[in-house]
Amino acid sequence: MYLEGFWFAFSLTLLAGIATGVGSLLAFFTSNTNTKFLSWALGFSAGVMIYVSMIEIFVKAQESLVSAEGEVLGNWLTVIGFFGGMILIALIDKFIPKQGNPHELKKVEDMNKKKTPNGDGNLLKMGTFTALAIAIHNFPEGIATFTAALQDPGLGVAIAVAIAIHNIPEGIAVSVPIYFSTGDKKKAFRLSFLSGLAEPVGAIVAFLFLMPFLTDLMFGIIFAGVAGIMVFISLDELLPAAKKYDEAHTSIYGLMFGMAVMALSLLLFI
Repeated sequence: MYLEGFWFAFSLTLLAGIATGVGSLLAFFTSNTNTKFLSWALGFSAGVMIYVSMIEIFVKAQESLVSAEGEVLGNWLTVIGFFGGMILIALIDKFIPKQGNPHELKKVEDMNKKKTPNGDGNLLKMGTFTALAIAIHNFPEGIATFTAALQDPGLGVAIAVAIAIHNIPEGIAVSVPIYFSTGDKKKAFRLSFLSGLAEPVGAIVAFLFLMPFLTDLMFGIIFAGVAGIMVFISLDELLPAAKKYDEAHTSIYGLMFGMAVMALSLLLFI
């Protein structure tokens, strides 16, 4: 079963990961950031992630764990797994150096301020740290997308789309400081693209080390953790970034639309 769905799940994870490279290319070939659309898109991505995490992924985790361990222990394990996922991604954030924080989004305009390198080693260091930070973030996201797609292809597509949307501005965050310090578009794109490949690496790790032991208990714990990770990313990263570029409640409309699209897609698969 899992081997048959491997390539589909892996392809989704790969497409979500290389969206960082898409963000880098957008920075090179556009002159202005469409902040209104960016705010809406980030809100949409957060809406998809929050809704699917709380309405679908958390519930599936709960069902698996209750089936495996009984009503009381199963519910306790679901909650522990959920907050465990939040704590995991919070710890990852805590130990990432501030200059490499991927939550500090950049604009395309910053790419065009200077066309020649200024030799700023701090900017190059910042861009490199940002690429590393995004790669660390992308690894558990890759596990989430892959395992979800194996269990439920429709759910996997929804998660992959949401993650791809939020990976695009992260690609810009890598490219801007590297290009600004070196004047080398190829180097900026390469680091941005490589940071996204942590997602398919996460998929491969999940397939090799988790799938052979995928009992109801293991599946439930993974999905509960995934729900916690996605909610944390939405609240800590996507919504603050969306509000930063907000115009006339654009981000909340994107959030509502993302939730509505996710709700409709889940209803269609009933």
